[in-house]
Amino acid sequence: MAELGDAITRDYAGETVIMVGVLKGSAFFLADLARSVHIDCTFDFVAVSSYKKGSRSTSGAVKLLKDLDEPIEGKHVIIVEDILDTGITLGYLRKIFLQHKPKSLKIAACLDKPARRVEPIEADYVGFSIPNQFVIGYGMDYAEKFRNLPDICILPPDFPA
Repeated sequence: MAELGDAITRDYAGETVIMVGVLKGSAFFLADLARSVHIDCTFDFVAVSSYKKGSRSTSGAVKLLKDLDEPIEGKHVIIVEDILDTGITLGYLRKIFLQHKPKSLKIAACLDKPARRVEPIEADYVGFSIPNQFVIGYGMDYAEKFRNLPDICILPPDFPA
């Protein structure tokens, strides 16, 4: 986490950044990342849905459940996401945010799972690249369960739905 925080601190030295957490999964990562950044930053949150309830796969359609509270025009924005998977959600958010004309827009992802990428999108700051396995814990869930696990764990493929 310190390496990501140092990179963001260097990239935005002397600037203010809005870190936009994608609820609910990014909460743990956002908190830890923000503590490792040593510049002025504020938070905002969005909530989206793209997974079928109780499923390990995306529906392919992103639905905005909660929008930003404050305008981002002319501001430095970092979208903070738990996992960059298919890229559908982050592609959607990037498109929406760019319409609001931020000064800059970057993405920070705790995990990157490039094997599942559908949309051509990359994160600017990545904690770890992982293989194509379903993970839980540290804010990530399976059917709203396991978010509170302190570690990132692999959900067994035969775990009951």
